[in-house]
Amino acid sequence: MLDRLTTALGFPSLGHHRRFVTAIAIDAVGSGVFMPVSMLYFLVTTDLSLVQVGAAISLASAVALPAGPLLGGLVDRYGAKHVLLSGNLLQAAGFLAYLATDSFWGLTAWTVVVTVGRTAFWGSYGNIVAAISAPGEREKWFGFLGALRNVGFAVGGLLSGLAITIGTTAAYFTVVLVNALSYVVAFALLLAVPPTVRAAHRAVEGAWGTVLRDGPYRLLWVTQLVFSTAMMVLNFAVPVYATTVLGLSGWVTGAVFTINTVMVGFGQGLVVRAMTGARRWRVLLLSNLVFAASFVVLLGASRLSVALATTVMIAGSAVYTVGELLGGPVLGALSAEAAPEHLRGRYLSLIQLAWNLSSTIAPVAFAWLLDRGPSPIWLVLVALSLAGAGLTVLLGRVLPHAAREVTNRAEEPAAA
Repeated sequence: MLDRLTTALGFPSLGHHRRFVTAIAIDAVGSGVFMPVSMLYFLVTTDLSLVQVGAAISLASAVALPAGPLLGGLVDRYGAKHVLLSGNLLQAAGFLAYLATDSFWGLTAWTVVVTVGRTAFWGSYGNIVAAISAPGEREKWFGFLGALRNVGFAVGGLLSGLAITIGTTAAYFTVVLVNALSYVVAFALLLAVPPTVRAAHRAVEGAWGTVLRDGPYRLLWVTQLVFSTAMMVLNFAVPVYATTVLGLSGWVTGAVFTINTVMVGFGQGLVVRAMTGARRWRVLLLSNLVFAASFVVLLGASRLSVALATTVMIAGSAVYTVGELLGGPVLGALSAEAAPEHLRGRYLSLIQLAWNLSSTIAPVAFAWLLDRGPSPIWLVLVALSLAGAGLTVLLGRVLPHAAREVTNRAEEPAAA
């Protein structure tokens, strides 16, 4: 029954990977429970000020930033499964420690642990997905798991809303405990994940030189950085723009996130199916152009009355989501397949670094641009997306995997 449903939605057959998929779903729900209350939790349960909490989280993110490339080397040497499991244990330990954290330095230290754990998870995630999926079907798998996590975040967000409504210290403690336990349960399920290829010691020597000299992959990295920055818009720019700059009601932001969740959850597989026969670089080109169009629409909302601006904000966010649906699965599959298998951990750690950089820089940059009125942020983002479109054209010329068609069909193994 479940396989028939996933197939109808354009997703892959789960086969014997149900435990892995279930672990990803549980992890997403747990993360979704905590994310909306991450700042509020420490404000309610400690004597720290908003500035102190924000500074601790930012400091921890900066300290943990180099962890990605280091973990990439561990993935290649010891296998992605071990790093993935370690990431879950680190996050479980960090969130359990939050229950007893009441100082600035304690918050900073345990947030470093949580951030390193999250980096370990994402640094090994692409390797695991590549290992359980066949070439030709990887857009399906990356699209499916991305949609699953999106829905899980939404479910967790609804549960966190209940905690915010109750507003007691016990309610916030429960949120953190549930998140910690979700990592423990996910850890148990992920024990069934198949091991990935590990590099022989002699192949590891000088491996970073091989990675850094790979010009086409460096271009892919810049393309990923542009996409990752665009993906920060919904979380960091849209809520502030809608409520503070445009003065719209709070329900508009909620509607935007709901529409995004529904479109990704039910539309991702169908969009991937519609890509069949298209070359990857052309899908990425379209993704960037759709992002640019959505930013133009969102800018237009600032020229309208409140009623019309509300409609345009929702429409612009729907267009934006189409860009997300197009680019995410292709970049996930492309970044995994364009990397040599024995060095995939290092290669994908660079992709994770692009995400970490954008998530570190975007909040500050977006806030600075929004403080200067409604136009600067959207004009900058339009220019960025158009630059990304140009990069994808070049990518199709220099990276063979980018010029391949999306087949959504498992490739036949090569003859011996």
